[in-house]
Amino acid sequence: MKTCLVVDDSKVIRKVARHILETLDFSVEEACDGQEALHSCLAGAPDVILLDWNMPVMSGIEFLRELGHTTLPHRPKIVFCTTENGTAHIRAAIDAGADEYVMKPFDRDTLESKLQLVGVA
Repeated sequence: MKTCLVVDDSKVIRKVARHILETLDFSVEEACDGQEALHSCLAGAPDVILLDWNMPVMSGIEFLRELGHTTLPHRPKIVFCTTENGTAHIRAAIDAGADEYVMKPFDRDTLESKLQLVGVA
């Protein structure tokens, strides 16, 4: 079973994402900020990370930069999931290491298509 780490400071978004991902046969873990996500990845890297941009403690971009400095046995695919939709934000996410980008709110079909694009669905 594929694994996904959902990183978002919104409990509602984590719950919605978990429900969708579980219907897609993913095992799901959750983190409420980038620092918690980094600790989770160091304990065991998931196949994919659904990552929010704006979070307290450590933002999504900061998390991506820190993840790039780790020596994980395999790098998880990263799908940025945010309300930030400007071209500059998308470019910054890709430059920082994101593999794909999805806008909130998202639905099952949209998320599934993004996961297929990164090769984990």
